[in-house]
Amino acid sequence: MRILVDVTEAAERLEELIELALRGDEIVICRDERAVAMLKPIAEKTDPFEKFLALAEQGRQNVPPGTTSDHSDFYDEHGLPK
Repeated sequence: MRILVDVTEAAERLEELIELALRGDEIVICRDERAVAMLKPIAEKTDPFEKFLALAEQGRQNVPPGTTSDHSDFYDEHGLPK
């Protein structure tokens, strides 16, 4: 959700606005009814390989137990495509 706040209000409610930004809200700070700044969390630095492993783990949750990837159902007993 986008939240617009005046500079003086932002100064008074800074701690609360930081919590809202961490939660995912977009905080826009205005001066004289014009947007002048945005408050958002600093992106977490993640290792690309760790991110890949996390995505792979999420994908595994959708695969029923005992499923294999040998694709034997696509081939006949002679190894030829069906």
